[in-house]
Amino acid sequence: MTYCVAMNLADGLVFVSDSRTNAGVDHIATFRKLYRFGIPGERLIVLQTAGNLATSQAVVSLLRHRLLGEGANLHNVPTMFAAARLVGETLREVVEHDASPSMASGIDMSSSFLVGGQIAGEEPQLYNLYPQGNFICATVDTPYFQIGESKYGKPILDRALCHTTALEQALRCALISFDSTIRSNLSVGMPLDVLVYRKDSLQVPDGYRVEEGDSYYEDIRGQWCSNLRRMLVELPAAPGFYLD
Repeated sequence: MTYCVAMNLADGLVFVSDSRTNAGVDHIATFRKLYRFGIPGERLIVLQTAGNLATSQAVVSLLRHRLLGEGANLHNVPTMFAAARLVGETLREVVEHDASPSMASGIDMSSSFLVGGQIAGEEPQLYNLYPQGNFICATVDTPYFQIGESKYGKPILDRALCHTTALEQALRCALISFDSTIRSNLSVGMPLDVLVYRKDSLQVPDGYRVEEGDSYYEDIRGQWCSNLRRMLVELPAAPGFYLD
């Protein structure tokens, strides 16, 4: 399993992905699920993946290979909408190529993607691509998407995040969302890949990998846990009829 979250906010974009994959309790490995494409000063496009690892890796490999050709690729499409369509078309191509022998073996080849970024001349965009290759776009009312094991981290995002949330605060929110997910589900795990993009900078950030024991991550997760306990104690006592 995996967990990825992406946010399209007034000040820019935030992407965080875990890196754990498993095929049973005795086969757990680390694979990157956050990928960058871009040309400094012109565009940044970020992909996050969940689902069948072979499918998602094949899609990313094809997209990288096509950067060398003359056809449509992530370095020459004119809009983020066109970028999302290209990823969806590539996903369908990979699944159609691999589906027949795999389906006979009962293997689920489906994979989901988050595609976000900015191309010069337009606003930052964020899309959620379904396994069928179609997609929806994030809005001011719904500024974030999740794929993978989303249920444990979703309540924190729903309560704390809105379109105008500052990037640094949104990043903290995302990391706490991951801490809650990791605590509740062993199929999501460290390290985490983080990328923060400031609107209109048109830079291609290197991003940051949060390893086990990272001092900042351990600090905020510890404070979050202790403050939750403190707030629980400080909440008003339940009326007597609750306890009868």
